[in-house]
Parts: sequence; C-alpha cells; structure tokens
Amino acid sequence: MAVIGMILAILLFILGLAGTVLPALPGAPLIWLGMLVYGLFTRFATLTFGFYVWQAVAVVVTLLIDYVATAYGTKRYGGSSAAIYGSIAGLIVGPFVLGPIGIVIGPFAGALGGELLKGTRGGDAFRAAFGTLIGILGGTLLKFAVEIGMIVGFFWVIAA
Repeated sequence: MAVIGMILAILLFILGLAGTVLPALPGAPLIWLGMLVYGLFTRFATLTFGFYVWQAVAVVVTLLIDYVATAYGTKRYGGSSAAIYGSIAGLIVGPFVLGPIGIVIGPFAGALGGELLKGTRGGDAFRAAFGTLIGILGGTLLKFAVEIGMIVGFFWVIAA
C-alpha cells in the first residue's frame, strides 16, 4: 500500500508544482494533499501531526506570497494603494476572465487601471504596472522554492 500512496503523492506533487503557474490548480494545497494521501496509505507511520502542521504553515505562506509579492513590486516601482488594490483585484479576476494568461495580464491591467483612475500620468502608471509584473515573477519563483522545500522535507522525513 505504501507504493500506491507514494505514486499518488508524487502525482499530486507534480500537479502542485504545475499549479504554481496554472490558475486552475491550487499548487501548495495539492502538494500538502499528496503528503496526506501518503500518510493515509501508510497509516502515518513516518509523518507526525507536527510535520503536517509545518507543511500547512508553508501552504499558507505560499498563498500569501502571491498578494504580498504583487503589492511589493507595485509599491517598489512607484505604485500607490490604488495600483496595489487594482493588481490584487486583477490577480483574482484575471485568470477567470483570461485563463492562464490572466495571471500576468490581470494584475498588470488592474495596477495600470488603478493608477490611471487615480489620475496618475500614463508613464508613471505604466511603471507601477510593470512593477506588478516584477512582483508576480518574484513571487512565483519564491512560491516554487517553498513548494520544492515542502517536497524535499517530505522525502527527508520519510527516508529518516
């Protein structure tokens, strides 16, 4: 049964990593689910409650990274709170309206729209929106690193 649990866990890990860039898949939650499935198949022989709590904390961190990194990039490139709120709205709405490309275009358009509605000049508004893209890219890389850390931690614990 452990082999079946491992196969399912690895499949969920792969889907979770794909979910880092695909909006339809919840990345880190799928990775956590893979660990839970493995635990169920092995009757939690090697994975403790504390392990799952720390992995859940990592999941929450990855969920927050999207919003914090986007807001930071926007602010760092001169965006106001209007751009930050617009980028967050675009991050939420964009993928539903535009599919996978909405992950990039949504926050950019939201930040640009927020700044333009506020009355910011075109060039400055565009600069703030560009900062949003930088934040998204950095956030995606950071989320990927946390998710890889989750998976490495899983294998580290079960190999011990």
